[in-house]
Amino acid sequence: MDFNIIRIARVVMNVTDLHASRDFYVNALGFIETAATSEWMALRGLEEHSHHSLLLKKADKPGVHVVSYKVWEDSHLNELESLFKGKGAKVLWKDADPAVGIGKTLCVEDPSGIPLEFFVEMESVERCIQKYDLYRGARIQRIDHINCMVPDVEGAVKFYTDELGFRVSEYTATEDDRTWAAWLHRKPTVHDVAFMNGEGPRLHHVGFWLSDPMSLIHCCDVMASMGYADNIERGPGRHGLSNAFFLYVRDPDGNRIELYNGDYLTSDPDFKPIKWDINDPRRQTFWGHKAPDSWFNEATSFLSLEKGEPVELKGPTLAQRKPDFVT
Repeated sequence: MDFNIIRIARVVMNVTDLHASRDFYVNALGFIETAATSEWMALRGLEEHSHHSLLLKKADKPGVHVVSYKVWEDSHLNELESLFKGKGAKVLWKDADPAVGIGKTLCVEDPSGIPLEFFVEMESVERCIQKYDLYRGARIQRIDHINCMVPDVEGAVKFYTDELGFRVSEYTATEDDRTWAAWLHRKPTVHDVAFMNGEGPRLHHVGFWLSDPMSLIHCCDVMASMGYADNIERGPGRHGLSNAFFLYVRDPDGNRIELYNGDYLTSDPDFKPIKWDINDPRRQTFWGHKAPDSWFNEATSFLSLEKGEPVELKGPTLAQRKPDFVT
C-alpha cells in the first residue's frame, strides 16, 4: 500500500452542555483546554503537542462525528481516497479549519459505517508534560485508542488489516473459532482501534493513556470529592486482554471514557496475535470481578458524514451471548 497511517489522533463528538463538560473533562479528569467558543471545546493531554485529541461540539443530543487518524504526508490522503472510492465508499474532502487547528481532511465511511477522517497537519501547541503544576484529576497524557461495537467483527478486521495496514495484537475467538472481538494497531502498542461484536456501528469508548496506575486511583478520589462518584462505571481493574490497568467513566452525557495504563510493545515484525477463548473470564477482567450490564449494552451512535444523522444500526452476525461472556 502507498500510504502510512500513523495512529489514532482525535475524536469529534457531541455534548449537550459545554459548561458541564468542561467541569468534568478539565477539572475532574485533567485535560488541557486548548481553545473554546460557545459552540465547541478543544482538549488535549499533557504530553500532546497537537492542538487537540478530543473536540466536543455543543448539540441537542450525543453523537460521534468522526474518529480521526493521522497519516504521514499529503499524497497518502490521495491514495486513501482512491482506495475508498474503489470500494464504493462515501468520500468527502473538508478544507483546513484554522479555528480548531486542523488541516484539510479526507472523510470516509468504512464498511461498518463508521465515519473516519484522515489528516496530515494539525497546529502544534505547547506540550505540558513537565508543567506539573497543571496535573489534575487523572493527569491525562494522550489519546490511546477507540473501541467500536460493529455487527461484523471479522469483516471489519479483514478490511483494516488487508486494506489499511493494521495488525492484530490480540483477539477473542468463539468455540467454533470465529472472531468475536479484536484489537488492532498502527502505533507500536496493543491497539489504536478495537472491534467488539454487537449492534452497531457504535462507539463504545475512547481510551486515554495515563502515566501510571496511581493516576487512575487519584482520579477516583477526585471524582468522588467533586460529586462524580456515580459517573465511575467500571474499575479500577486490570484487563487480561492488553494487560492494561483500566477505569471506565461516563461523562455528563453518557459518553464513555477509558483511563488506561500498562499495555506493551507490539513493534516486532514477528509478533504473533494472542488468542483468548471466549469462555475465559480473565480476558476482560484479570482479577475476576464482573462488568456492569451497561458496559455491554450502552454505546454512542455515530453520525453520518453527509446529513449528520445517526448511522443506521444493524444486528450482529454472531449470536449474542450472556453478558458474563461478552468481551
